[in-house]
Amino acid sequence: MRFERTRAEGWAAGVVALAAVAARASGVSTLMFPELGALAHDVFTRPQGAWARAPGMLAFTPALTAFIGLGLARWLPLGLPALMLSLGSSLLLLALLRSPVAPAISAGMLPVALRVRSPWYPGSILLVTGILAVVVVLRAVLRRRPPPADNGASRADDQTEMPARGWRWLPGYAWFALPGSAGAMHWHLLLVPPVFVIAYEMFAHPDICPWRARPWGLLAACAGGAAAGAAMVAWLGPGPVSAVASLTVGIVLLRALDLHAPPALAIGLLPQIIPDPGPHFVASVALLCLWLVTSFALASRIPGNLSHARRPA
Repeated sequence: MRFERTRAEGWAAGVVALAAVAARASGVSTLMFPELGALAHDVFTRPQGAWARAPGMLAFTPALTAFIGLGLARWLPLGLPALMLSLGSSLLLLALLRSPVAPAISAGMLPVALRVRSPWYPGSILLVTGILAVVVVLRAVLRRRPPPADNGASRADDQTEMPARGWRWLPGYAWFALPGSAGAMHWHLLLVPPVFVIAYEMFAHPDICPWRARPWGLLAACAGGAAAGAAMVAWLGPGPVSAVASLTVGIVLLRALDLHAPPALAIGLLPQIIPDPGPHFVASVALLCLWLVTSFALASRIPGNLSHARRPA
């Protein structure tokens, strides 16, 4: 079992390396889509998981939110309205499509948060997620033996990745997103879209989210991954070597903390597309994650709030 998981993580690292090579060769930096690390890690380590079972949504949902986010980034000035519109449109699209691919939230926010203006952005997202979806399908067809049966922890992971049910979770999520975004702009911090993906899975599935009871472990994984990603880019420069090294450190951190939180892996890959990442980026991740932990704890204390999700059987 351990060998199978390590081999699957090697597949994920290979996909990230190829994306980084393509980004460097083409000059289209967004081919190194940070959430690709999260998506690849989950679909290869959990071939029966929600993302792996929905290759069509895996390919197209991030590209659709990327297209909307790019339009907002080009039409509106950077500010809270543009950020909230990009976030809200991504959430609405996930709901309308019943898509489990929450990292699409990050694809929709990246153009606004990081001032991406390239018309190639949605196409670059579609290319990398489409190739990943094809690999997932081919791997499933070519497997000589069925994937291992899901255990209780895997079922909880699977339900956490399912689309949100209802709307009762939205006030708590808004309580995180609005002050978090406004505070980041006020203090000139970087908006970190993968943290909004993590928050979505926490608030939308509060009774089953695997890391809901270990918020400080999640904070350590995100801040540690950010520090590793920034250090690797500073040392090696953006590219396949630093991308794979950052992903590997993130995987080791999650293993050491015994957490399955794929969106945290995307944080370590963000420095690949951020100009001059450094301590400012790490501080931004740490402070935004600290606000997430705090806001989730406060929302959980409100009677009747964050208690609607079904518990795993």
